[in-house]
Amino acid sequence: MRNELIYQELGFDISCIESGYQRQGLACCYMIESDGEVALIDTGTAHTVPFILELLDSKSIDREQVKYIIPTHVHLDHAGGSGQLMAQLPNANLVVHPFGSRHMIDPTKLQAGATAVYGEEAFKRSFDSLLPIDESRVIEMEEGMTLALNGRTLHLIDTPGHARHHLSVWDERSKGLFTGDVYGNGYPELTSSAGRYLFPVTSPVQLDPPVWHQSIDKLLSYKPERIFLTHYGMLENPTERAEQLHRDLDAYVQIAMSVSSENRYEQILEQITNYHRQKISEHGCSISDAELERLVGADFVLCAQGLEVWLQRQKQQ
Repeated sequence: MRNELIYQELGFDISCIESGYQRQGLACCYMIESDGEVALIDTGTAHTVPFILELLDSKSIDREQVKYIIPTHVHLDHAGGSGQLMAQLPNANLVVHPFGSRHMIDPTKLQAGATAVYGEEAFKRSFDSLLPIDESRVIEMEEGMTLALNGRTLHLIDTPGHARHHLSVWDERSKGLFTGDVYGNGYPELTSSAGRYLFPVTSPVQLDPPVWHQSIDKLLSYKPERIFLTHYGMLENPTERAEQLHRDLDAYVQIAMSVSSENRYEQILEQITNYHRQKISEHGCSISDAELERLVGADFVLCAQGLEVWLQRQKQQ
């Protein structure tokens, strides 16, 4: 676990903070400043909280100046540090999707479920613990809701598909969208002369591809000049990547629907991996299979798991 603050100033009074989750360059969170008031978008894990507090101190920002903490959704790499942050920031309110708020108020089931998946030791290493947040400090977002940050307006957008409890944030000043996971992942290491390689990650358990397509189109309606990805960093001219995201989601569904029922998960994982190997090569990235596995192997596993759960749900319905 690294022990130093790593951050980047992006302009528009926005800072990108390395979260330290798993490896450097995998996940980040954002600080928005506006004339003495601050909003934080995504929190990383409990291990990220000291870096956020250190950045506040380095900027001579009092902890009382943080007005909002906004996790895009309650997956733990995005919201795991929310309880610890709220305990340190006395004037902040947590703004969260209504389908995720109960897990922030009482994270007992969320922690138990994640511990069952990762194992107790791995959960502790990656996430430490989840702390409850007083219900009186939780604001449930509504479609079209705006937040005032000392003259700066943040618009909250319901963007399900990756998860039902996913929201995105439109910042008028930067003409930018904070998209969590709904506009894909784009790691700096997968950059070529064609730009950043962007791809959707279909995590369990609430994957909904048709709704995800709608969320991408909804975000495009804002005509963003840039997006701020949790995975990872700022991406300019994002509308150029939208059609590929749509094609990727369609390809994932086609893969999932075409495999046989025997060893279905393993087949999906193999085909998703081969699909992206080909697409990354076409994108102009020269990267070994071993390095690709190191960088995005865990994402391909999540894609296969999400599609497997989605298939099970389709059969039940």
